Amino acid sequence: MATSAARKMRRKGLAIMAVQTVASTTPADDSGEAPFGPAAALSCRECGTRYPLSPVFACQECFGPLEVAYDLPLGDPEGLRRRIEAGPANIWRYAPLLPVPADVTGKQNLNPGWTKLVKADNLARELGITGGLYVKDDSGNPTHSFKDRVVAIALEAARTFGLTTLSCSSTGNLAGAVGAAAARAGFRSCVFIPHDLEQGKVVMAAVYGGELVAIEGSYDDVNRFCSELIGDPIGEGWGFVNVNLRPYYGEGSKTLAYEIAEQLGWRLPDNLVIPIASGSQLTKIDKGLQELIKLGLVEDKPYKIYGAQAEGCSPVSAAYKAGHDVVRPVKPDTIAKSLAIGNPADGPYVLDIARRTGGAVEDVDDEQIVDAIKLLARTEGIFAETAGGVTVGVLRKLIETGQLDPAAETVVLNTGDGLKTLDAVSETTGPTATIRPTVAAFREAGLA
Repeated sequence: MATSAARKMRRKGLAIMAVQTVASTTPADDSGEAPFGPAAALSCRECGTRYPLSPVFACQECFGPLEVAYDLPLGDPEGLRRRIEAGPANIWRYAPLLPVPADVTGKQNLNPGWTKLVKADNLARELGITGGLYVKDDSGNPTHSFKDRVVAIALEAARTFGLTTLSCSSTGNLAGAVGAAAARAGFRSCVFIPHDLEQGKVVMAAVYGGELVAIEGSYDDVNRFCSELIGDPIGEGWGFVNVNLRPYYGEGSKTLAYEIAEQLGWRLPDNLVIPIASGSQLTKIDKGLQELIKLGLVEDKPYKIYGAQAEGCSPVSAAYKAGHDVVRPVKPDTIAKSLAIGNPADGPYVLDIARRTGGAVEDVDDEQIVDAIKLLARTEGIFAETAGGVTVGVLRKLIETGQLDPAAETVVLNTGDGLKTLDAVSETTGPTATIRPTVAAFREAGLA
């Protein structure tokens, strides 16, 4: 666990944003009538101070991050399991465990989730895994990334708080998810991206008709700009899904944990390999697994969580390997732009989870990322974006270095579609041959 000094250093990064955000928002009514399902309050992850459910994200006492605290439906796991299984084939089957209203299925939303858990026997043989390997393929979501999950929850919070504009700072996938969700729900959207994103992600973010603003600089520059905008009168009525709505937004990642467990027959895998951008996805998957255990929906058993980063943006991996509790920011330089967050907000918590569960945090270089994208495509017919190449590449490295037991059951996440990051593989892929339209030419090319 991080030391007290490390925790204090972590809080400093939130201080200015917290003051701006708290000063510019009004807490929600504390009567208990707000439609947030089982959500009871916001709770500081550092000091435990609780706040009414409202669009704030940092503690006024210690500037620690806030997250949603629940009154979970304990005591009847079989009844809850039946209720979930009878629900829709999307994340709203887990509405009893999420900060959303009971009638969420009747609202205008993209209804993401319930994506495939692919039993990856071919990839397992290639990697020497004997305990069973699965790919949780979230490229099947409406905008082809896991970001649809988190935006769906943030959208319902924005609707409840009466906000009128959906916004975000994004490395690409989130911009598209916000644009699509806002279009579906009748919200205005205005999203901010680094100026040098992959063209496929730029087009997908722009096509939904909202405002797309490219910022000169890295994602961390974009994020700082958005934090300033929240404290400005211009930002009044805006819901920045990954800033002032972040406590709700993050809860969407828990649904990955819920789905994996349910699709495995209500049990936990031995290992999970999860990509790290801000680190929120990994921490919330762990939170979801812990909730499943607490609710009695799965057997309480050990599991290991492994974080995956690109070498060109690996501050969490570097801190893990050095035995540090503080994550030192870096300047990203990697083809995995969706993971290119040099100052990950949840980085220290990722370290806590990896160490607590007996996992690790590892990284791979750009060449290994491309090789892993091709490996997954060749063995399982799944075309992953660069973040998926990172997780598969790290999985292979973990096995080769003895950090992950190949006899244990493992789930690796693919969080997006390779069609968004074609540039990563375009130089090393193409036609096997170009021939005249004759059988003789086919023979001459040595393909018969």
